[in-house]
Amino acid sequence: MNLLRAWLAGLPAYLWSGWGAIASLCLLLAAWEAVSLAYGPLVMPDPRAAFATLWCLIDSGAAWPELAATARRALTGYALSVVAGSVLGLVAGLSMTASMMARPLVTVLMGTPPIAWLVLAMLWFGASDGTPVFTVFVASFPVIFIGALQGTRTLDNQLHGMAAAFRLPRRMMLTDVYLPHVVSYLFPAWIAALGTAWKVVVMAELLATQDGVGAALAVSRSHLDTAATMAWIAAVVGLLLAVEYLVLEPIKREVERWREQGA
Repeated sequence: MNLLRAWLAGLPAYLWSGWGAIASLCLLLAAWEAVSLAYGPLVMPDPRAAFATLWCLIDSGAAWPELAATARRALTGYALSVVAGSVLGLVAGLSMTASMMARPLVTVLMGTPPIAWLVLAMLWFGASDGTPVFTVFVASFPVIFIGALQGTRTLDNQLHGMAAAFRLPRRMMLTDVYLPHVVSYLFPAWIAALGTAWKVVVMAELLATQDGVGAALAVSRSHLDTAATMAWIAAVVGLLLAVEYLVLEPIKREVERWREQGA
């Protein structure tokens, strides 16, 4: 509850500090407009047409079921990968043997294209939600695992030795020594995995499901409707930015406030 109050109290200042992100989005829109003018609406519709189409989809109610299905699948697979990757990475980082054993497995997971996992998932789970959820999990897990592993392995030995000299309880060593350091590695991994989850879930829906943004993109492609295609892409990117900047980033700032206090 205290964390929630602190998050709400710091949200206005955080939003005010986001001018850099807004400027980058404006530059992206300008580049989008330039490409549209150069190649025509059939290749790339202008932002106004795409957002007008998106508004029509939202106003008619057609967008919400598809966005909800995509968000549910992406966030389910992402949440599973966050829990499993963070915990297993932390455990593996505490043991050199476990770390050496885990690295080849993580390399295999990182090197296998998501489309290969998608094909396997389609054979195992069919057209159910299990296919996109599993594909998102497998694609996101190694990114988070490596972040947790590196955060644990790079802990300052002097800090660890001091904690051992004072005979800190294992629980206190975990929460006061390991966790603050590991969090600085975990949050970038979580954000990178979040982007991966969104891309992979749309790809999985495009091939394996009858609903969701991926399925809507398949319909737009069959109709050569580039405005609707860009509208769905803008909606997915908007959801991604909302989760990252309204949820993950404020939590990160609150958790890492000790850095500012110690500076």
